[in-house]
Amino acid sequence: MAAHTRNDADVNDVPTVDGELGVVARQGNDSVVVGFDSGDTARDALVLGARLAAAIGGSVVVAAVHPASPLGAGHIDAEWVAAMREDAEARLDRARTLLGADVAADYRAVASGSAAQGLDELAESLHATAIVLGSADGGPLRRLLAGSTAERLLQGASVPVALAPRGLRDRAGDPVEVIGCAFIDTPDGHEALRVAAGLAESAGARLRVYTVMARSDEFAVFAGREEHDFVEATRAAYQEAMDTAMKGLSPQVSATGELLTGRPMQALAALDDRDVDLLVCGSRGYGPLRRVLLGGTSAKLLRHAAAPVMVVPRAAG
Repeated sequence: MAAHTRNDADVNDVPTVDGELGVVARQGNDSVVVGFDSGDTARDALVLGARLAAAIGGSVVVAAVHPASPLGAGHIDAEWVAAMREDAEARLDRARTLLGADVAADYRAVASGSAAQGLDELAESLHATAIVLGSADGGPLRRLLAGSTAERLLQGASVPVALAPRGLRDRAGDPVEVIGCAFIDTPDGHEALRVAAGLAESAGARLRVYTVMARSDEFAVFAGREEHDFVEATRAAYQEAMDTAMKGLSPQVSATGELLTGRPMQALAALDDRDVDLLVCGSRGYGPLRRVLLGGTSAKLLRHAAAPVMVVPRAAG
């Protein structure tokens, strides 16, 4: 399918993204927005966005952000803004080349005061499923490292935020076959499971649900037989919570659960593309409703994970 270009004149009511590429996926609809910057890892975000769009049967919208207005009334300021707009268009041309004409896509130059603000407002206006970003340039290969735009979005975005590890470009065209979910028995954990299950059902992918329990040597309260009984009771409680949550999933979702042992961040960060194509996790249990606000495990995961990670906004309850 040939690519289609949509210019600023078409999107006066939609903010653009300043020098950053982000991907906004709209689950169950035909719109996936990808923001593209000039960094090396922008291609990883483009690949993740295209793979998600293909999985849910959507098209791709590539957005490049440039400054919204001149800094002042001077001629030099106006020339600078025009130059930034031209730079955004150049980035979109590069994205067209990378994505190819066989992928249904729109390309938008978006004006905004900042990349994070532009992406969030664009995602909210489209009722998007997610904002997708690449990792910070210079981060380790096959690992996540959130950059400044991602850090800002992860402290208040209205939709899920997904990050692509550096090097994901090598998997361009691969189908999304396994959606993972980091589950904990809290409202935010159940919201993460709901989002992960929805993505898996839309994509026809398998769902793998993970919950993590501390190692037995980290339980210092008891000793001997009491410790053993406490550990086994805790294990049973974690397993029961996960099993109960999974019973509420649609029968159309092929789901399995696994109880991991260890420190949550380390156990989840060890999951790679041999385990999941995307790992969905929740926000912390306080803060603004329907906004992403990172908890300790999610924040650390976004600095170390090997697989793409999606953080969903805080749930009600």
